[in-house]
Amino acid sequence: MKKNILITGVAGNVGSALANYLLQQGYKVTGLDNLSTGDVNKLPKHSDFSFVKLDVNDLQALSQVMLSKSYDFVFHYAAVVGVQRTLDNPINVLNDIQGIKNILELSKNTGVKKVAFSSSSEVYGEPVSLPQIEDVTPLNSKLPYAVVKNVGEAYFRSYFQEYGLSYVIFRFFNTYGPHQSEDFVIPKLLAQAVNHQDITIYGDGQQTRTFCYIDDNIEASCRIFFDDQYANDVYNIGSDTIYTVKELAETILSITNSNSKIVHLPALKEGDMTRRQPDISKMKAVLDRSLVPLNEGIEKLLAHYKHQQ
Repeated sequence: MKKNILITGVAGNVGSALANYLLQQGYKVTGLDNLSTGDVNKLPKHSDFSFVKLDVNDLQALSQVMLSKSYDFVFHYAAVVGVQRTLDNPINVLNDIQGIKNILELSKNTGVKKVAFSSSSEVYGEPVSLPQIEDVTPLNSKLPYAVVKNVGEAYFRSYFQEYGLSYVIFRFFNTYGPHQSEDFVIPKLLAQAVNHQDITIYGDGQQTRTFCYIDDNIEASCRIFFDDQYANDVYNIGSDTIYTVKELAETILSITNSNSKIVHLPALKEGDMTRRQPDISKMKAVLDRSLVPLNEGIEKLLAHYKHQQ
């Protein structure tokens, strides 16, 4: 009998890719999303996939779904995301704590074997050391998004400690792919370059980032999640190749042969961390293959966009 998996935030970039991957692996998948930022066009078209529009912060609605069938595994990926969006809507961000509690309580009470949580590089705040290692989190960020991710991680650990509910925490670092919306940096800059518009970056563009193609994220996450030897731990999911934001813009200009010019906007007052560099040694050991290089990932995005036209 096929195992049942529940994915929250299924209409987003990572959630939709995860659903497609799990369906290919022979699982039955139920996806939840309130569609505040997700898009139904990203959802799989598959006989073993079902979608329910709901907000996981609504305990009654979520209970109806989780009590309707027996779920073996849950991936809790629903969240308010995007730097500017989370800065503009701090209360909505903080409300996501309720969804975390709902997922864990219902998972504990309905026989779910393991739960995954999409945490974030934001839990590191401004790094006190590089690379950023899973067991060194300075808790120096006051932004609601980072606070919620830190609180969420604490809830997952606590439910394991008190109730034995097995978990895996993934800290995502800039995962990009065909289903990412244009308010994230790579699709935004790519759209500007393709349309020969000014490429806009905040500040001097010397902020450092790493960029993980969606295929690397999904394969590594699933290998970790479904192997019990990796349970009840935290994993950075990203790339260890560092680019400044300005170098990213220049790379996109080169690949697209665009006539766009780089324009520097005023630096964000908050939320734009100066450095990001994960230690991904645990991820790489599990994946055991080379990661998709940035230029190759951007070429994949371009091919996808052209196919959609």
